[in-house]
Amino acid sequence: MSQNHKQPATLHGERREDDGRPLSISARLGRLQFHHSGKFRLLQITDIQEGPKVSPDTVRLIAAACDVARPDLVVFTGNQVAGYDTAYERTFRKRRWSTPLDGVYSAGMSMTNWVGNALGFGEGEGRKGQEAVQAPPSAPSGSTGPRRTLPPSRTSGGARNPQPLSGDSDAQLQELKHTGDLVRRTVEQITAPLVDRGIPFAVTYGNHDFQCGLDTDSLDAIYREVPGCLNPEATAARPDRPRRLPAASLPDQVAYACEPGTFALPVADTEGEGAVLGLVLLDSGDYARSGGYGWPSSQALDFLAQAPALVGNRSMVFQHMPIPQFYDLLKAVPSTTAYAVQGYRRYDSQCYLLDESRTLPGSYLGEGVSCPDEDSGEFSILRRDGGYFALFAGHDHRNAFVGEDQGLTLGATPTGGFGSYGPVPKKRAARLFEFDIRHPHNPRTQLLEFGDLVGRPSTHKVYTYAMSYVPTSTGDAVNLLRKPKFLAGGLATLAGIIASWGSSRKH
Repeated sequence: MSQNHKQPATLHGERREDDGRPLSISARLGRLQFHHSGKFRLLQITDIQEGPKVSPDTVRLIAAACDVARPDLVVFTGNQVAGYDTAYERTFRKRRWSTPLDGVYSAGMSMTNWVGNALGFGEGEGRKGQEAVQAPPSAPSGSTGPRRTLPPSRTSGGARNPQPLSGDSDAQLQELKHTGDLVRRTVEQITAPLVDRGIPFAVTYGNHDFQCGLDTDSLDAIYREVPGCLNPEATAARPDRPRRLPAASLPDQVAYACEPGTFALPVADTEGEGAVLGLVLLDSGDYARSGGYGWPSSQALDFLAQAPALVGNRSMVFQHMPIPQFYDLLKAVPSTTAYAVQGYRRYDSQCYLLDESRTLPGSYLGEGVSCPDEDSGEFSILRRDGGYFALFAGHDHRNAFVGEDQGLTLGATPTGGFGSYGPVPKKRAARLFEFDIRHPHNPRTQLLEFGDLVGRPSTHKVYTYAMSYVPTSTGDAVNLLRKPKFLAGGLATLAGIIASWGSSRKH
């Protein structure tokens, strides 16, 4: 797999026509299919992480990336919905196994307190107290849960103290219906650039989508209301049977469905005949009861093993969570090494840099890989019989690298949203894949970055800058101190951000 890091204003000199035809060539052909030029293009967007009021810059990035890339398909790889947003305070769920309606943990959390928690010296119990919020209630003694802390919601109206819902089932249903309406508002905003341009899309889920209180079945149904959604209804008892997608604007497309967020889409050759490759979306799970992040369900892993045979060719996986083997693309270095990052949980005793001998030029590592503690066996399935050639994930907002491990390409894509932490605004991006019929299992990939496509952010500048530089965990705070540029001026900048937060967040 090759990686191109130039950011052209247009790709191959093409721009969107204003003739009413879909921008997606596959949408014109009625199925996911290689063009007669021998190309097929896919755009991955991940970790938008927005509440009901989506940042205009998030929408601007999606629209600009679509106009430049002219993708046949857009794939959203999880955490589209910031389930922890205070808009969902009445239906928020910390974990799937917790009570259905927990209230929101971030209510009243000030910027100063959040930063202190991340650094480990804030009010109350600092990092330990924050982890207590995020750890699963049934976690065994000694389990700390994820170390990643969450930012306060940009849509919060200030300190709030919501009353828990009563046991009245009608009241709960009304609150969930209201949450569904708010999520629908988010989905409509982030998919509007696709609908306007006639680009089909597919969706899988991350560790924050469900926290709004809706399960993935309900979220799937909301996405399927949008023209162009290729998510099949996951109610079939036989995932090995192809299913038509009559409402998806691709009348000749089939899908193989396992469960919400887990399905396979074949991509046909230039004549619309046999599959040249398969695109597998996998719900990679969210949290583990033992602490840290979870992994795909057993049904999803079984489906993963079958998918290449069902599709009829080698396949590529898109999911939210990276797998432990992403650490194989890193090299351990002393903790004093400039730009080194601390590993996550079982890897947190070591610091890392990218292994340049195993990753493509232009890759970067901005935080430790946040993968499950346990190896679910997914990597072994992917390598079995050569059925897969690549896996790309999101989740780690500040990471963007591509490398190879035991014949399988592994890739990390940074956040494409402006509602959460991430790299500096100009580096927030969508990832383009261009497949060539002559070597369909070795696509070219590049990041389409906001700075090159759009320019400067237009709104919530203080918030966005804060989310670029404020640490999200104790380890991340130490990572910042290893960056010479941050030491030169970042601490003063951070102090200014915190000081100005109070006056800016109300806007």
